[in-house]
Amino acid sequence: MSEKLFSLLSGIIFGVGLVISGMTNPEKVIGFLSITHNWDASLIFVMGGAILVFAPFFYLMKNKDTSSLGFKINLPQMKGLDKKVLIGSSLFGVGWGLVGLCPGPAVSSIALFEPITLIFLSAMFVGILISKYV
Repeated sequence: MSEKLFSLLSGIIFGVGLVISGMTNPEKVIGFLSITHNWDASLIFVMGGAILVFAPFFYLMKNKDTSSLGFKINLPQMKGLDKKVLIGSSLFGVGWGLVGLCPGPAVSSIALFEPITLIFLSAMFVGILISKYV
């Protein structure tokens, strides 16, 4: 039960951080991705800050089986690239570039009740269902 509560708390903190940083604003994300028109570099600082916090902990915990709180650490075992990874990451990138939302910020922005978010999440859900059968 404590693992679920810790996960919920972590998710809430993550979601609030995404909203505060502007990652849930599609215009800000598209401004970052469009380097030809009024490029908005502010998201570099968001990503850089996340890397600065994450990297030391990842380095310290990468060879451990359990976290500091005793939770099992599950890291991906796949080392190479295959067709599914390339197609999936390409679709993710194209979707992110076209709409300005990726799954984490889209879920966080549900609280803002933006119509584009609901359309994006519905399309993402349909894509997840289709991917199980393709």
